[in-house]
Amino acid sequence: MEQQNEWSQLESGREALDLQALQQQVEAIRHEIHKVIVGQDELINLLLAGLFTRGHVLIEGVPGIAKTLTVNLLAKTLNLNFKRIQFTPDLMPADVTGTSVYNNKSNDFEFKKGPIFSNIVLIDEINRAPAKTQAALFEVMEEQQVTIDGLTYQLESPFMVMATQNPIEQEGTYKLPEAQQDRFLFRVKINYPSLEEEIEIITRFEGDFNQLAIKEVKQVLNSDAIVKCQTLVEKVFIKESLIRYIAEIIHHTRNTKDLVLGASPRASMAIVKTAKALAAIQGRDFVTPDDIQYAAFPVLNHRVILSPEKEMEGFDVKSILQELFLNIEVPR
Repeated sequence: MEQQNEWSQLESGREALDLQALQQQVEAIRHEIHKVIVGQDELINLLLAGLFTRGHVLIEGVPGIAKTLTVNLLAKTLNLNFKRIQFTPDLMPADVTGTSVYNNKSNDFEFKKGPIFSNIVLIDEINRAPAKTQAALFEVMEEQQVTIDGLTYQLESPFMVMATQNPIEQEGTYKLPEAQQDRFLFRVKINYPSLEEEIEIITRFEGDFNQLAIKEVKQVLNSDAIVKCQTLVEKVFIKESLIRYIAEIIHHTRNTKDLVLGASPRASMAIVKTAKALAAIQGRDFVTPDDIQYAAFPVLNHRVILSPEKEMEGFDVKSILQELFLNIEVPR
């Protein structure tokens, strides 16, 4: 308790945030999603963190573990426009962003908006489309706008891209370049359910082949409520010593022989945003070192590249980051 009081130490003139409504809304969303989904608590938490920080989320996992379904269910709990785009090798940039079409009545070209013009966009199997189509997302994900034929079109807020990809299958896929991956606030890697979760899944749905439970998922948040949550998350308190702690983590990724590519300042801000959102989701208006360490792996795992030597020795990014944490003093 004393440690928590230290991290929540109020600056002069700063009032404590009332996060009760936000926490209740988060619990309501979890409840609705769990009408269908068994487990996947980390994925749900990180999807909500992305929503509350205006970030985009890349979800990676093998087929059949409810990646797409979880995103669909989250969208059902939000009273927002939702579009799903299935990426395929023949998909063109105009199929995503839209295109100018000649209007015979007006004798002029008019812009027909593509499916990216929505509040929540699910891109299924993002690595199925070629580089040209993937690149069409650069501007819209970073600046929330689309430029076609020299004209710029703004998207409405809130705006969030959630994309899925299969890490196992390589045939017919196009690896996302580092710059494209960097547009995502974090990459969430999800695994198979545990034995008990598997049993619960079978028990729950052995008599519901048509998944009628999906129709029972209700709306919880509208755009105004989401904007209020985003504003509250921005105001979550973080001590100066924790800001330095984040900077040291990022600095170490750039100065270790175990990584050939370290993290950028965008990663620093991503950790700050995610840590604040995770704190708010738990009902705290202050960040702790645990929030930072929890946020660091999903934020960094797609932004750093393992050295060939470490890769040959059987190491992965997670083990390198865990070792890195041991070499950085945690603020007390």
